[in-house]
Amino acid sequence: MNIYVGNLSFDTQDSDLRSAFEAFGEVTTSSVIQDRMTNRSRGFGFVEMPNQEEARRAIQELDGKSLQGREIKASEAKPRESRDSGGGGYRGGGGGGNRNRSW
Repeated sequence: MNIYVGNLSFDTQDSDLRSAFEAFGEVTTSSVIQDRMTNRSRGFGFVEMPNQEEARRAIQELDGKSLQGREIKASEAKPRESRDSGGGGYRGGGGGGNRNRSW
């Protein structure tokens, strides 16, 4: 199960996240999401746990608990929405110019 973890301290590292969730079972991956421009934490991350029962217990036990001085939010991650939802892109728009001008 993929778990979303929010309201993380900007000092939280992948290993800190892993340690917190390993208390409830096997953790496949843990990652704190970094801003591409500044390389600083964005304050949230994801933990992957292969056992559904352990993952649900971890969510139940850790949601609202303190991790490095912050009350974290833990929930089952929702599938990422596609950024290419169609219908987007160029919106057009006229270019001004010589409208209603007589030469």
